[in-house]
Amino acid sequence: MQLTGKITPDSLMSLEAYSKWRKEHKAEVMAHRQLRSVHLGEHIHLQFESETTIRYQIQEMLRIEKIFEEEGILQEIEAYAPLVPDGSNWKATMLIEYPDINERKRELARLIGVEDRMFVEVEGYERVYAIADEDLDRENDEKTSAVHFVRFEFTPAMRAAIQAGASVKLGCDHTHYPAHVSIGAETLTSLAGDLK
Repeated sequence: MQLTGKITPDSLMSLEAYSKWRKEHKAEVMAHRQLRSVHLGEHIHLQFESETTIRYQIQEMLRIEKIFEEEGILQEIEAYAPLVPDGSNWKATMLIEYPDINERKRELARLIGVEDRMFVEVEGYERVYAIADEDLDRENDEKTSAVHFVRFEFTPAMRAAIQAGASVKLGCDHTHYPAHVSIGAETLTSLAGDLK
């Protein structure tokens, strides 16, 4: 999988080429995804995306749906490419996970607005709150969604601090889900690579 900085139809593999590549490299991509995965408390999980994770997602969708026509390929790129960080931010898929369906229903009703209360705190700087669901609204008056897409936008000084090794916390200050966690060193190293 070649990283080019921009996902275009020409930069993706054919279904046949991807099928061969996938057999040899799936474990590497899964390890990369795992490295960029942060759990906040018991029920919120953020998967920080990268060009690698999004390319893989697009290639998987093309493979599963057997999409090989340009129009279909462009639709998949349009759906997923906005999740690739662009040098000044981190972007993540946020999952709210409650295995029990009744508990999930109850908690999603209690957690309305939780996606807007997610934050990243770089050592020595103000909290950066998530910009959530820029593509479409994922909650209503009765409940929030179990899946959100969030972006954390950093100032140049914050980016420099992260790249210089400042500690970083991920947190949430929603009334019904107060939590924070320090992002581990290996994960932080990978995430720092998203910043220019």
